[in-house]
Amino acid sequence: MLARALRAAGVPDGHYWIEGVHEPAPTPPDFLYLRSRPGGDGWETGVYERGAYEPVAVHATEAQACVHFRTLIGL
Repeated sequence: MLARALRAAGVPDGHYWIEGVHEPAPTPPDFLYLRSRPGGDGWETGVYERGAYEPVAVHATEAQACVHFRTLIGL
């Protein structure tokens, strides 16, 4: 549902990456991301820059992560 909302809002494909849902190839050099936390304990939203994931926030649920991601991307 989040990916659909982003497409409907006209957010370019290379501006975001959602684990298992929207993973552009080739990988853009920088983008906002939403993924499950390494180790599987919750969800993470953040910025990927220069080959490194930089978490902005950690969330207990996927729904909370989606709400925060929309804020990060400006929707």
